[in-house]
Amino acid sequence: MANPLVVLREEFDDWAVLFDPDTGNAFGLNPVGVFIWKLLDGRHTADDIALALASEWSDAPENAREHVAELIESLVSNGLAGYKIAMDR
Repeated sequence: MANPLVVLREEFDDWAVLFDPDTGNAFGLNPVGVFIWKLLDGRHTADDIALALASEWSDAPENAREHVAELIESLVSNGLAGYKIAMDR
């Protein structure tokens, strides 16, 4: 799940910047990265996101799942993702 404190600022041509107000760090996203970011809601797995990506873009590579996992790992290592949803008991 995306860090709920991180701000997504969408720019021109569907590119975006993620800004972490706690650290002051910024992280650029291309349109595919923005698409992935918006699905990091704790309800979609990396496989779900790769399938959604393939249905959204007909030219998505066959190894889209690997690319999705790499981006998620990068977001997690930068503190921008890796949070869990608190489940009601």
